Parts: sequence; structure tokens; C-alpha cells
Amino acid sequence: MTTSVSVEPSNAQLVVAITARALFQLEDGHDLFEREGVAAYSQFQRAREDEPLAPGIAFPLVKKLLALNAGAPAERPRVEVILLSRNSSDTGLRIFNAIEEHGLGIIRAVFTSGAPVYPYIKPFGAQLFLSANPDSVRRALEHDVAAATILPSRAPETGVEGIQTSGKAARDQLRIAFDGDAVIFGDESERVSQEGGIAAFHAHEAERAHEPLSGGPFRGFLGALHELQQAFPAEDSPIRTALVTARSAPAHKRVILTLREWGVRLDEALFLGGRDKGPFLQAFGADLFFDDSRHNVENARRHVATGHVPHGVSNPE
Repeated sequence: MTTSVSVEPSNAQLVVAITARALFQLEDGHDLFEREGVAAYSQFQRAREDEPLAPGIAFPLVKKLLALNAGAPAERPRVEVILLSRNSSDTGLRIFNAIEEHGLGIIRAVFTSGAPVYPYIKPFGAQLFLSANPDSVRRALEHDVAAATILPSRAPETGVEGIQTSGKAARDQLRIAFDGDAVIFGDESERVSQEGGIAAFHAHEAERAHEPLSGGPFRGFLGALHELQQAFPAEDSPIRTALVTARSAPAHKRVILTLREWGVRLDEALFLGGRDKGPFLQAFGADLFFDDSRHNVENARRHVATGHVPHGVSNPE
């Protein structure tokens, strides 16, 4: 049975830009393009433009994002998803057909015929960019847009059966998890850890416990997500967030006080002290997890959909 949830009017809008390869399974065509070029790729897509595309790794996330528009005025949706693609409008017809086939409420798109897509992120006002192209993600981060590389693979099962939180099953909620340093926060503490070791890191954080951390590339997106949460009753929200960090006591205090200073709520905080994050993310039921560490990304993606944030000291050019 579906229950209706009353919400307060809100002007908050979350805008997410996503590439076609993150949304749909397009690897066969992409591999053909890499091997044989544009002409062969164009012929391949035209011949299959009426064949449905299978969901990609970010498809379940997009479905849940767009479901947040239920009950909102059509002219003022809470969430908008923008498609950005290096396809031409001609080869992109198959992608639009797939959007229609899957019933996705995506109406705006840019097709650049091979040119970079990142210049169009800011004009749309997007707070998040998801792509399968690492170079596009780096360029977006350089232009102060939260961005992550979604590694192409089959879409995972959504949610965790049987888990109940605040009266709403995990499979029905949009669940997003974040690493802390170099993602939500700046990477200055991570630099101390890498240069001086864990003891130096804990001493550094203890000395600065009441000094707020700087904001990282995902601070703005977290803030926009938090603002969107305010449109729903706290006891029955369709959005749940988590901080999943390698930090542990006593380095937890600075994180908590920083979030309090920012006025941002995270529903769960996991201070794992270096434990592998994957099993905990699976227990949380994350639809998507963001981390700057390649090691953490490789571990996490065995359990949940994961985005690599190529930012900070762990990701030199």
C-alpha cells in the first residue's frame, strides 16, 4: 500500500547533471567507437535506436531522485535531472527513446557531438555532476561543481530488504553516503595524516577540535540535499544521508562541530577507524557513495554503487 506524505511548500530544488553512460548501459557502443570511430558508432546506434537500453549504474539513483517530485507542481519540481552527452542529436535519439521507454521525467538535454560537456553544468545550475568520463569529472571539479566518476557496470539491486528507519523502508528511500575529508570537507587534515601519520593526525584534530573544517567539493551538494530534506516531515523523509569516514575518536569531535556550524544534518555518522567501508555501506543501503580514495572506492563498489571524487592530496594530477 502506498501512503501519501504531506509536505510543506519549498523553493528548494536539486539539479543533477548526468551523462548517458552513467544512466544507461552504453559500453558496447562506446567500445565500438573506440575501435572503429564515429561512422561505425553512428551506424550502430541508428540501427538500434528503437531497442531499449538497459539501466546503468546510476539508473536506480535517478529513479529515486525523480520520485521525489511526487506531489510537487509540474512547473516547480523538487528535483531536475539533466542529461549531458557527447553523442550527436542524431545518435542521441536512442537515448531519448530509452528515457521515454523507462518513464524517466528528463526533459532537458545537451548533445555536443564529441565536445566536452562540463561547460553546460553551471548554466543549468546543477549542484552535482555524474559521469563515466574521469576527465569530464576533473574539469567539473576544477569549476567548483561537485562531481564523481561512476564506473560503468550493471545497476545494483536497490535498497536493503527488511531494514526500517523512521517508518520508511530503505528500498523506498533515497540513500546517499559521503566520505568526509576531501569530499564534504577540505583535504587539509588528510594531508597531515599522509605526511605525518595517524598520531600526528589525531594531535592535529584534537588541537583544532573547535575550529571548523573547510568545505570540500561536496559541501554545496550536501547543503542542497539537506535543504531539500526540509520539504518533508523529518519522521517520514524519503531522503536519508550518512557520513562514512575512516576517522575515529578523538577525531570525530571536529566533524560533528563543523556540521553543527554549517547547520547541516546528516542522518547517520559512521566513524570506522580504518575498517573497510563496503559492508557498512551495504548495511546502510546506499544508493550511491562518494569517496576520494581509490582504495575505498574499489572496496565499496563491490557492495554499492560508488562514485570516485578525484580531488585532494590522494588524487594528484
